[in-house]
Amino acid sequence: MINSLALISFLTDDYDKAIRWFQTALGFVLLEDTDMENGKRWVRMAPHPTAETAFLIAKAVGEQVDYIGRQAGGRVGHFLFTDDFDGMLARMQNAGVTFREAPRNEPYGKVVVFEDLHGNPWDLMQPTKT
Repeated sequence: MINSLALISFLTDDYDKAIRWFQTALGFVLLEDTDMENGKRWVRMAPHPTAETAFLIAKAVGEQVDYIGRQAGGRVGHFLFTDDFDGMLARMQNAGVTFREAPRNEPYGKVVVFEDLHGNPWDLMQPTKT
């Protein structure tokens, strides 16, 4: 049996705002945007077209709205790996992304904590080659 992680839900209050942020700030591609009627859409985004795992952009409703920006309870919940840390950092700075710290070198790689459009903390990381 082979299993894979296909989708991770990303809560937002606005599909189009989230799509623009992922495209502009992170360079993600829009894989799918299907109208599901009644204001719902099936929106998938990923770092590149052949990525194994993608985000399902989910418009929060009801009590879900309370969790926008708090999806991981204040901890870093998403880890974006890159092979060009400095280039990605520059792209994100140019897009106005908020960083919680200066980039640092750790035994596992170069890393910086940033916030997505709703304030969720993420790590941008270039892993150390072993």
